[in-house]
Amino acid sequence: MTAEEEREEESRLSLKVADVMVREVITIDENSTVREAAEVMNKFEIGCLIAVRKGKAVGIITERDLLKRVVAEAKDVNKTRVKDVMSSPLVVVEPEMDLEEAVKLMFQMKIKKLPVVEEKRLVGLVSLTDIARFQPQMIKILKQLAMRQTAPKSMKKVIDYYVV
Repeated sequence: MTAEEEREEESRLSLKVADVMVREVITIDENSTVREAAEVMNKFEIGCLIAVRKGKAVGIITERDLLKRVVAEAKDVNKTRVKDVMSSPLVVVEPEMDLEEAVKLMFQMKIKKLPVVEEKRLVGLVSLTDIARFQPQMIKILKQLAMRQTAPKSMKKVIDYYVV
């Protein structure tokens, strides 16, 4: 296999954010109370909400934000607004970004969730949990590659670690 063919194969095999992201993202208006935010998170059994202003994503509020910025500071949940405790500006990725790059970004920024935008429109959310949930499928792909013996050299260490 030539170097160019190997690069093409590696590119074809690399996972994209779109492969693991959640497409149904729950949002909340930034002027909602944190009590309302907590109720929505509880109802949908999720750990974060994307805060919106006039339909545009402007921040993210997580369970951790509620603990650190509301509960620990004894703020009134009926008076404190999402916009007062959300993380903003958003750190976002695009669906076609390599998943490896998104994970690096998460670790660099010390965040666990990334909104996914396409043409300035919110299209999904990817989290470390989503990535971990996808791992069994990744191992299956690696096993298939190992059997075909067509894996690019850069994938060899990964295959050896997970499969062999």
